[in-house]
Amino acid sequence: MASLLCADADAAILQVTRAGDEAVVASPAVDDDAGLVERLRAGDESAFVELVRRYQPRLLRLAEATVGSRAVAEEVCQDTWLAVVRGVDRFEGRSSFKTWLFRVLLNRARTSASREQRAGHADGDVERFDANGAWAQPPVPWADQVDDRLVAERLARRVHDLLPALPDQQREVVVLRDVEGLDPLEVTSLLGITDGNQRVLLHRGRAKLRVLLSVDMGSDR
Repeated sequence: MASLLCADADAAILQVTRAGDEAVVASPAVDDDAGLVERLRAGDESAFVELVRRYQPRLLRLAEATVGSRAVAEEVCQDTWLAVVRGVDRFEGRSSFKTWLFRVLLNRARTSASREQRAGHADGDVERFDANGAWAQPPVPWADQVDDRLVAERLARRVHDLLPALPDQQREVVVLRDVEGLDPLEVTSLLGITDGNQRVLLHRGRAKLRVLLSVDMGSDR
């Protein structure tokens, strides 16, 4: 079955990736995913295309937040989907397909991030920190009121740009909880951490993002 689908996998992924964030993301009902997985196991190419269409934008966001590069994130997503095609028969259903898929993605994203760092291509907001990881400039307070929609959208883009400044585990928990909307149980299962750990990581990640935004907003004054 894998050989049947792998030839068309790249084309399907590229087609959905080109649609970008405007791709239609279906409601990821667990039962519906299970049906698509069974169809994929049976060699149904349309099931694969639907899974890519459903999850590609989410995988791309998570991958980019992990590796810090859009181009590398796209490669990670492609590798993830190829791994899904080749390994779907080994998916035992102990977790949801979504959790399994995100785990495959994270494993490949972490490997790619390490490889990029070793090659000296790591991205990140290095200007805000000194060699010891301390603040290069102190935070500047800013108002919390963001009633204007355009301002809110601008802040959302800044948060996305600042995510690579978080430590790896904090970034992963923040993205999974606040961007992808996973519940705490899914996050603990996906990352292999306790509920207490994920709550601490989420709190610290959010707190650091608030400080980063304070510095960012202060620099615009």
